[in-house]
Formats: sequence, structure tokens, C-alpha cells
Amino acid sequence: MRDHLWPAVREAKFSGAADLWALLEVVRGHNMAKAALETAVWDAEAKQRGVPLAKLLGGTREEIASGVSVGIKGSLDELVAAVGTELAAGYQRIKIKIKPGKDLEQVKRLRQEFPRIKLMVDANSAYTIADLPLLQQLDAFHLMMIEQPLGWDDLYGHVELQKKLQTPVCLDECIHTLEHAEAAIALGACKIINIKMGRVGGYTVAKKIHDLCQARQVPVWCGGMLESGIGRAHNIAISTLPNFTLPGDVTASKRYWHEDIIEPEVTVGAQGTIRVPRGPGIGYQQRLDTIHKLTVQTERLA
Repeated sequence: MRDHLWPAVREAKFSGAADLWALLEVVRGHNMAKAALETAVWDAEAKQRGVPLAKLLGGTREEIASGVSVGIKGSLDELVAAVGTELAAGYQRIKIKIKPGKDLEQVKRLRQEFPRIKLMVDANSAYTIADLPLLQQLDAFHLMMIEQPLGWDDLYGHVELQKKLQTPVCLDECIHTLEHAEAAIALGACKIINIKMGRVGGYTVAKKIHDLCQARQVPVWCGGMLESGIGRAHNIAISTLPNFTLPGDVTASKRYWHEDIIEPEVTVGAQGTIRVPRGPGIGYQQRLDTIHKLTVQTERLA
């Protein structure tokens, strides 16, 4: 950010936030740093125009559906209790993390306890194609999807896996660019794509992936990366685009933070939805006093 991205844009003149990516993409990788800068410029443009960021992006929703991710638990009873708590909070979709040895029994127990819920699993690249017989057993549980079962860069393996699974494969870590998404769809490596703005570099690329998937009839959803309120607000905005048809990992602030750095904090309604703010930009105010109180190091870009 300091040595490469900020110097590339500091003196630049551009008509809108959509023009910024051309200046950033000359740097290879470092998509999270790009996203931090690029999303801030989109927020600034929306505030200059006096419109909600979701509207500037072309969003069509006044509220978004919220799902939740549940980590691996020490016992099946703990897992059932955790899922029950999230369902009581209103979340529309449950995602559980799985890994070898913590997979089939977990899914089987949840289906017994909650036979009708929207349920998916996230493997975070924990398996290889040699685990195909085990992964095929998941087909019996009518899952929404299995997210990133194989290696973070194993596109070919996912092509072979999806051919042999009834359950839709969703790619997450494999998708860093528009070209990755194009290849995954064309090769049949997945049927669903998780879009994370930090992973792809911000709104410009996220929107291009969204538009590609919409044209190819591949649904998308917004993944979470333990964002504070500012990042969470950006996830809400991108989730208003029309092809975000599946509940994402955008949750209430209180689920992760004792105290968030925005006001009002993000809340989830009884029906498992989050209202899209109507104020200019991201629609939330930064709690600068809290940010200053928690800050341990400051660097100013000028």
C-alpha cells in the first residue's frame, strides 16, 4: 500500500471509482491491499454523489439474506447446540467446517436434528481427489454445496470431482481473478462461486465476476473474512447485486465483536436478513474514538 499502490494513484485523475483498477492491476497480487484502497474510493464516490453505495454499484435489494459459518466442534452435541443457537438467531443458512475425520458423522447428525435446514459444508482445501469415495457419501444429505473441497489452486482436481458428485461444488480460494472464474465455469470445476472482495481486489473485479456468473447462470454468494464493521458494510453493499441469490457469510456485528467500530452496528432480523442502509456511501459511521483507542500503530499516506 505504502510503497507501490498509493504512489500509483496519489497524483492520478480519474472520473470515478471504476477507473481505479486500471492503476492498481499493474501490481501483481496483493489483492487485499488493493481492495482496501479501491473500496474506500467507491465509498468516497457514493458519498460525493449523495447516494447509497449499493445503489452506485447497481444493487437491487433493500435487504440481504444472511447465513452463518460454524467451526469444527469437539463433539457432535456441541455442534448441534451451536447450530441450534444460530437457527434461533434467525440465520437462513448454516455452513459447517469439515475436515478428514470430522465430516460424515457431523453432517449425518445435523440432518437428523434439523432435516429441513439449508445446510452446506466448507472444507477449506482439506481433501484431495483420493478422498472421492468419502466426498461422494455427502451426496446423500442433500447439501446446498460443498465449498472448496480440494487444494486452493487445484482447478483440474475440482473439474474431475464435480463430474462425480451430485452435490454442487463451490469454489472459494481458487477464484482470485476474473480469468480464474472464467476458467472454472468453462471447465465445469464448480456450479457455484463464492466472491470475497478482499480475495479478488475490490468491487471492480467482484462486479465482473458477478456479471460473468449471472450470464452463465452460476449463482454467487458473499464470503466472509472476519471483517470489522467497515468491511462488513462493503459486503452488504456488494450482496445487493442481483446474482447474489444465496445467503452469504455476512452476519451481525455481535457474533464476532464485543464492540464494533461502526455505528449503528450490523444486526440480523428475526427472518435472517440484514437491512441495506440508505445513507450515502456505506451507510454506517466510523466510531473514530473507538478506532483511536484500539490503534497500536499509525501510518499516514500523503
